[in-house]
Amino acid sequence: MIRAYKFLMRPTVGQTQALGEMLRDHCALYNGALQERRDAYRHVSRTSIKYRQQSAQLKEIRAFDPECQGRWSFSSQQATLRRLDKAFAAFFRRVKSGDTPGYPRFRGVNRFDTVDFPKDGDGCRWDSTPHDRTTRVRFQGVGHVKVNQHRPVVGKVRTVGVKREGKRWYVILTAEQAEPEPLSPTGSVIGIDMGIANFLADSNGEFVPNPRHGRQAAAKLESAQQALSRFPRVRRDRRTKNHQKAVQRVGDLHRKVRRQRLDHAHKTALDLVRAHDLIAHEDLRIRNMVKAPAPKPDPDRPGAFLPNGAAAKAGLNKSINDAGWGVFLTILTSKAESAGREVIAVDPRNTSRTCPKCGHVAAENRPSQDIFHCVSCGHRAHADTVGAINVLRAGLVRRDARQG
Repeated sequence: MIRAYKFLMRPTVGQTQALGEMLRDHCALYNGALQERRDAYRHVSRTSIKYRQQSAQLKEIRAFDPECQGRWSFSSQQATLRRLDKAFAAFFRRVKSGDTPGYPRFRGVNRFDTVDFPKDGDGCRWDSTPHDRTTRVRFQGVGHVKVNQHRPVVGKVRTVGVKREGKRWYVILTAEQAEPEPLSPTGSVIGIDMGIANFLADSNGEFVPNPRHGRQAAAKLESAQQALSRFPRVRRDRRTKNHQKAVQRVGDLHRKVRRQRLDHAHKTALDLVRAHDLIAHEDLRIRNMVKAPAPKPDPDRPGAFLPNGAAAKAGLNKSINDAGWGVFLTILTSKAESAGREVIAVDPRNTSRTCPKCGHVAAENRPSQDIFHCVSCGHRAHADTVGAINVLRAGLVRRDARQG
């Protein structure tokens, strides 16, 4: 199996400058390759340029510009061209399926933050100074950079990447490992129901509180964005120092919230995986859940629209995004696979409207967000707990059907 590791790097001032120049030159290569594809297709011949053709030009590009493009790893530049090729492949796939196409866009220097090295030892070297107690990673054109390795890397390192997040630099590794030993069986199964008032409720009647990291940081973020809005919109290289600090402040707050969500998701998922052999959850279509409501034209007044609840839906969408359900379910599935646990996604329809006692299904069974009261048998419980119980039952049915 393949596992990824992410470590903070501590480059010197000179290495920081070199890393920034590496990102800048790879960004220029990406944008130049994109421009070439656009110009070729706009020509009367409708020429389509592929990765192989652009990769074959790298030797000439490096010879023509030895002080910039020629400084960096040939393999990393090929990876950048493959990145563009994947963007075009995804574009054509969306066109064929009828989705919103999303044509590949040019990248600004501040939005191009990653460089990949497809093979350890080709333009890069993880643990380049094994004789030293301090872990270092070497990059062609940059040198040996110190790494804050907070945990051991198990397995053989396959790929190495560099990522910039604000003023911080990270090295991202992928290592090939043997299949881990599964955890000992516990004999426990559980169903979970994702929510907003509570992050999740389980079929045992327990609740995990919703930390609402985004809402807690809202006041600071609003203040930082107001300070940023006072500066005029100018090019990145024309910003004053105070303008740059304001941009950095907003970015740091967003990154902190993202790290808090990830930390909460990892800890919650780990607790579930350690305690239960099977975990059933709702198969949520989060992208559809956070769509804005369609406008309602007023038939009596041309050009006017009827109320469609857009303001209330916007608040709900913000709460859903703040909870981070998608990130949590992805992490839960990954951890369960490594631990030998089973995760089953079930159809979420009517899970909170079905009585777990008598099986009666009705919208009236849920008179409020928290209360479940069956109109047939009178059963009362927390609505999220009822949903989790029904999710578990559906998950067990799916498991038995798989086992035949």
